[in-house]
Amino acid sequence: MRTENFINKILKKKFMKNVMIVASGTAIAQLLSIILLPIITRLYGPEAYGLMGTFIAIITIFTPIAALTLPIAIVIPKSDREARHIVSVCIRITIFIVLIFFAFIVIFHDNIIRILNAEKISYFIFLVPVTILLTGLFEIQKQWLIRKQLFSVIAKVSILQPLLIYGGMVGIGLFYPFASILIFLTSIKTGLSALIIRLKIRNLDQEYKIDFKDKKFSFKEVLSKYKDFPLYRAPEVFISAMTLNLPVILLTTFFGPTAAGFYTLARTSLGIPSQLIGKSVGDVFYPKIAEASNNNQNITKLILKSSGGLFLIGIIPFGSVIIFGPWMYSLVFGPDWSTAGEYARWIAFMSMLLFVNKPSVVSISVIRAQRFHLLFTIILSVFQLLGLYIGLVYYSDDILAIALFSILSGLLYFIHIIVVIVKSRKLFSNNL
Repeated sequence: MRTENFINKILKKKFMKNVMIVASGTAIAQLLSIILLPIITRLYGPEAYGLMGTFIAIITIFTPIAALTLPIAIVIPKSDREARHIVSVCIRITIFIVLIFFAFIVIFHDNIIRILNAEKISYFIFLVPVTILLTGLFEIQKQWLIRKQLFSVIAKVSILQPLLIYGGMVGIGLFYPFASILIFLTSIKTGLSALIIRLKIRNLDQEYKIDFKDKKFSFKEVLSKYKDFPLYRAPEVFISAMTLNLPVILLTTFFGPTAAGFYTLARTSLGIPSQLIGKSVGDVFYPKIAEASNNNQNITKLILKSSGGLFLIGIIPFGSVIIFGPWMYSLVFGPDWSTAGEYARWIAFMSMLLFVNKPSVVSISVIRAQRFHLLFTIILSVFQLLGLYIGLVYYSDDILAIALFSILSGLLYFIHIIVVIVKSRKLFSNNL
């Protein structure tokens, strides 16, 4: 009886309800991934998967800076009017940067393909700016949904996207198991999500919609007020995304797309706990901690509880991969993927601490620690690149490179958590 009362008490809390809504949608999405991914790996093989991984790596590196990370600021203002101004600025910046990126690809197309060792997907490189544009617009819409606490819409999108995309990969792959199919479906993924959001909110009250009737705002004023995002957060996110995805590009360059396929599968599968719980907690945690900070509440306790909870949740899945990686990957994904399990047992250490680090990263904007986070990301990138250089260039050993990259990353993520907790405690003390 006490247990039932305890559970009911927790579920009545708005924060936990929102986490459960987002997590339920993400859980179903990840369940679809778990079911369909072993089929996809058997249909397409490591090389095709590696070429898709290279395409995704490029997208992931450049997408966060499409709007200079300003979409994150949409959640912060007290008034919807100011938030809509940020939305307008984000859209204009995204279009401008994507046009520049498209021109860059047109001019340096041959050089890019040669460096990436990806002649088989040379024409698909032109889909990169289109995908970045669609992803940028999706992120703007998503942050607006988070601001309006429309977490049920986010949950529905989380379910429909993988159902359509992964379902398409399996259905088409039965007849045409080529890398081009994987890349094309990946390129339309976020555009499809943005379309679903538009369809879901069209019948809601006006206050929940993004409109641009109020055109009297200063572009310069918005950028000035939220300058920390383009000045500190955008470079930090770009560097972080670049170093996290650089192994895929370097593995393709030094060892070919098959090695990149092993790494991509390892990262994708180990990202499931982060997508399932970490991302859901982050989406709900951000407005929660922003509200707590505005009310001068102690945010350190929120960070500690969230980080501790994620550690307890992640220890079993990540620990299992560290111990049984190669055997698990051969069994689940097919005999061709044993090497992916070797990669995964090292990546699991890094992924575990990255998973636990989620609340600390989300808190950066609230505690105004973008400058520290940028410095941390630069230091992290230096050590990650050092690990990759020693393994790939000096020893020509792909597994050693992944091991050094992952161990150094994990240790630095742990340091990041400690520093954010200390900074949040100081902020709370100063506000008393």
